[in-house]
Amino acid sequence: MQDQPLRRWLRQVGAHEGFAGAMDLLGGLLPGGAAAFAVDADRNVVWWSGEDLLGFPTDQIVGSHCLKSNRCPQCMAGCGISQHGEVRDVPLVYLDSQGRQVRVRKTGRAFAAPDGSFLGGIEVLIPEESAARAAAPTAAPRKDDAADFHGFLTTDVGLLRTLQIIRDVSATEAPVLVRGEIGTGRELVARALHLESHRRDGPFLAVGCAAFSASVLESQLFGHAEGAVRGAAGERAGLFERAEGGTLFVDGVGELPPRLQVRLLRVLRDRVITPVGSDREISVDVRLVAATRRALRAETRAGHFRADLLDQLRAVPVYIPPLRERRGDVELLLWRFISRHNRGGPRGVQRVSPDAMRALLDHSWPGNVRELSSAVRYAFAVGRGPELTLGDLPPELRARPATSALESPAEPDEVTRIRHALATTHGNIGEAAELFGVSRPTFWRKRKKYGI
Repeated sequence: MQDQPLRRWLRQVGAHEGFAGAMDLLGGLLPGGAAAFAVDADRNVVWWSGEDLLGFPTDQIVGSHCLKSNRCPQCMAGCGISQHGEVRDVPLVYLDSQGRQVRVRKTGRAFAAPDGSFLGGIEVLIPEESAARAAAPTAAPRKDDAADFHGFLTTDVGLLRTLQIIRDVSATEAPVLVRGEIGTGRELVARALHLESHRRDGPFLAVGCAAFSASVLESQLFGHAEGAVRGAAGERAGLFERAEGGTLFVDGVGELPPRLQVRLLRVLRDRVITPVGSDREISVDVRLVAATRRALRAETRAGHFRADLLDQLRAVPVYIPPLRERRGDVELLLWRFISRHNRGGPRGVQRVSPDAMRALLDHSWPGNVRELSSAVRYAFAVGRGPELTLGDLPPELRARPATSALESPAEPDEVTRIRHALATTHGNIGEAAELFGVSRPTFWRKRKKYGI
């Protein structure tokens, strides 16, 4: 066999010396900052040369499980080399010793026993090219290391954990409470839970609590008997009844008045509803997903929300981090929205100017992903040409790039803030009031005051 000379040589010099020499030589040939390591059959690190890339010293890593040094969300879902035997140039995101994201390309090879069992392997991590692009317009970034899951596009570790929770809990019937700011994608979470579950062929219905008065919301949720609601002809089935066999998403559950909190608690406990104006009980088979921007634990301590209802709702809590906490996603999402508008024509944006990109990355995004989508829509409406420039962006991004007009206490112009809230939420009064930071009636009065 042609590998016999190598075997004889390794016996002469010693397997350890031969391997160590090869790894040291490899380390000298790799691009600056690259890492190389080897693992045994239990995936414990037996050789480590990655301190420059990830910050973990050799004595801290050798002898410990590879995931301690990798800290890679994709790797936690499965070991590529043990599953496939070999991987080449796979894009991954790692966390270094300081918790910072490091984008790499991984190449690795596994070793197997005669019976096919995993004996270990060698992996090489080469950092992605990160040449500064501040002096040149930016083109669309690579997306092959991003998770694209039911409308979510991200490389953020926190959001990746959230997406994994959604995958896991979708196989159960547990109620889910989604917490996230306006525009983060609370309804996207509910739809993902529905589509990943066995209820995917059933209906998916949604209601926003802030959009209705208490009496109208009660009728919307539970239905009403004939003559029970003024101006309504005949009886009407509520959302719980119409969502039979599927999923009902209740957004803004923290806004529910006490009487409706009691009614919702009964649905969760007994799986029955009673329409308004009726004494007839109706059994329902519905998976409830609720969402809020409020800290409901604090609301219960203040006496504004029932503790027993909260315990029922948050069997599985899901948190969506705001866009300002995942800056790396801004550019990814920006190009997703640009691509959508490019397909619709007539403008085709191929690059973003440095000033525009800086303003986008510095903005605090109080309206989150929805606000970013609105900013791109604005840019396509007012701008022309293949480059998206600073002048194409909404005024609040051009004038105050480091802070949001909605957040700045120095911003006296309520008219600008109200119009921005309405534009960001596409005219939805309840959501605009939430973004503005006031109740729906107060927001309505302010609109009337300024004639907006």
